[in-house]
Amino acid sequence: MANWNPFSKKSDDAGDAGTSHQPDEATGGEPSPQASSGGIFGRFRTALKKTVNVLNTDIRDLVGKDGRLVDDDFLSELFALLIKTDMGGKSAGEIRDRIAKDFRGRKVHMDELVESAKETVHEIMQQDSADLAQAAEGPTVIMVVGVNGAGKTTSIAKLTHRFVTAGNKVVLGAGDTFRAAAVEQLTVWADRMGAEIVTGRQGSDPASVAYKAVEAAKSSGADICIVDTAGRLQTQSNLMQELSRIRRVMEKVIPDAPHEVLLVLDATAGQNAISQARGFSDAAGCTGIVLAKMDGTAKGGVAIPIRDEFDLPVKFIGLGETPDALAAFDVERYVDALFEHGL
Repeated sequence: MANWNPFSKKSDDAGDAGTSHQPDEATGGEPSPQASSGGIFGRFRTALKKTVNVLNTDIRDLVGKDGRLVDDDFLSELFALLIKTDMGGKSAGEIRDRIAKDFRGRKVHMDELVESAKETVHEIMQQDSADLAQAAEGPTVIMVVGVNGAGKTTSIAKLTHRFVTAGNKVVLGAGDTFRAAAVEQLTVWADRMGAEIVTGRQGSDPASVAYKAVEAAKSSGADICIVDTAGRLQTQSNLMQELSRIRRVMEKVIPDAPHEVLLVLDATAGQNAISQARGFSDAAGCTGIVLAKMDGTAKGGVAIPIRDEFDLPVKFIGLGETPDALAAFDVERYVDALFEHGL
């Protein structure tokens, strides 16, 4: 086993100096430049650049060089600009209301506005821990769910890279039996990472694949078992019920499995990601969120309403295309990166 814990965000601190830059087919076989730009905090910064640019440009124009009187017009305009980052009406309203409470009737300058907004976001984003749960005995089982196109397969590959790099033996379960391409893609990643993979025939029962994967992980002495599931819409009640059945099947092999159910959300989906979180959180028994594609959106504020509206911790965020471009979510780093340039 490794001398750092891949279940904890502290492993990112330990790995900053020696980040692995494995080639990726999505970048033409070359490591992504952002994979080496200033460690994990550099990646937060890079991923949130588009969001920060929106805030910087629009809100600086709103406040002006000499400050701006905080009245109803200002508060209304501020609210509309915050909404553009997809932080949601509730969260944007909390930031606006704090500023109204502190500054109404007098001028506010950028540094004052930033400090007030930062304090509010800190309060919203606080969560007990981003660490993954670990099995008390035997392999830790992680079930991954989400809609098609959210980035499930890539996120599983990144998790696998994280665990294998830490010296863990990993078994993957290709539970998306409806799409041959999904199984093929996951098999390629497994081969590349040195992980074992359990597959089934196309169209076969995904619960059977999940059962066999957990069984294989247990019998082989693996440390981690990651089970993929077919993408589905949160409105498809029959498919959502299937997730519950997959969970029950895994429990027959290891009574407390799965130890984590990670919901992969596409950050570029903005407010649609909130709807997905609402639909999946109860039906699948989700324990945490992986916010994928954070590097490709001006909607990086979407992490805020996810924490504000759901009692689900953000566990990881995807920060690029390479296998190592996944970071355990850190509230301090997120808020610091979001407000790094003072808006």
